Amino acid sequence: MKLCLVVDDSEIVRRVAVQLLASAELRFIEAESGERALDMCKAGMPDMIIVDWQMPGMSGIEFIQSLRLQSGGDVPFVIYCSTVNDPNDIARALAAGANDYLLKPFDRESLKAVVFHEDVAA
Repeated sequence: MKLCLVVDDSEIVRRVAVQLLASAELRFIEAESGERALDMCKAGMPDMIIVDWQMPGMSGIEFIQSLRLQSGGDVPFVIYCSTVNDPNDIARALAAGANDYLLKPFDRESLKAVVFHEDVAA
């Protein structure tokens, strides 16, 4: 079973993401900050990461950049989430190492479409 790390400063958003993917064969861990998520990745690299764009302290893009520099940091499929559909932000996230993006608020279908893109969670 693959491991998915959900990184968002909102506990509600983290819980919604986990609930929307509850039927998927994934194990979930959660982090409330980019710093905490990096610590968790150092302890054991997840297969997939869903990360919020705007968080206090370390932003989503800073998290992605730091993650990709870690040993094994090239492995996780990273989905960046934002409430703003800004092509410049999307391009920056992809250039930083995100594999895909998702607009919030997301629903079950859109989240599953990104998570199961190219059998990432299979």
